[in-house]
Amino acid sequence: MPKRYSTARGREFGERLRAAIAQAGMTSRQLADLLGRHEAKVSDMVNGKGGFTLLELAVVLGICRVPEPEREFLLSLSPATELNGWWQPYGKCAPVQSHTARTNLAAAKTLISWHPHAVPDLLRTADYARAVLAASATVPTTELDERVRALHEMQELLRNGLDCTFYAHEFALELQVGGRNKHIAQLQHLMRMANWKKIRILIVPAAAGAHAGMAGPFTQLTFPKYQPLIWTTTENSSLFVEEEHAVEGYAAVVQALDEISLDEDQSQKWISRRCVRLQESDGAEDEIREDEDEPFPPL
Repeated sequence: MPKRYSTARGREFGERLRAAIAQAGMTSRQLADLLGRHEAKVSDMVNGKGGFTLLELAVVLGICRVPEPEREFLLSLSPATELNGWWQPYGKCAPVQSHTARTNLAAAKTLISWHPHAVPDLLRTADYARAVLAASATVPTTELDERVRALHEMQELLRNGLDCTFYAHEFALELQVGGRNKHIAQLQHLMRMANWKKIRILIVPAAAGAHAGMAGPFTQLTFPKYQPLIWTTTENSSLFVEEEHAVEGYAAVVQALDEISLDEDQSQKWISRRCVRLQESDGAEDEIREDEDEPFPPL
């Protein structure tokens, strides 16, 4: 069955409008009666399918007493619900949680994620996540607890039967974040997660050298009813890519990473060996000792 046309903007518009209507205690039938329209028309509106005017939307938002910030957001988003792709600039730093990412993650059937520099967000322990956030130059320290909780809420979506494949570079797992003990705990967590039925963790070895994923991290989501999308983030923005050929380009990167990565068994053994080495050492091998530093060679 062909997948129906849907966009990230349209899905978010529909979800947030449905939430506003539910919070007001209204039903589609009641709204249809108040608007003097067929219930099917209201159904199209709340599912982000279009076919309504801004005036009709404004009336619905007024009936439901939607607060001004959300009302303005929905009114501004409404004309763009059929547009492919969505760049979301945030200002100085990203929000505590991306509503768009959460909405699409909850609806997804499969997830493929690539992380060259750090442990994938959805596989991080609370201590690891906190250490990453604390090192940020833009995240307020007063938001650390809230952001860790928000990440945990996103991680809980993995329990909904989502089929996940995480590609991570060897260097990303070697990087010590939060100190030696927290590094060990993070690797142990990865070993546990790798035993979940629907989670695969594959390591791209350093020996592979240059590779197709050097442009940076991204996440590919596919859906039972919608076309796939790519989600990628910067320091203070998110980009949701939906254009068909662009998505195919990322799929080609995934295929190339799969060809050079260790398989599941090899990846688990690599993580286990690294964890054992850290546990057996006294931490001295991980310290940078000033008297052992060698000067850079002359240019």
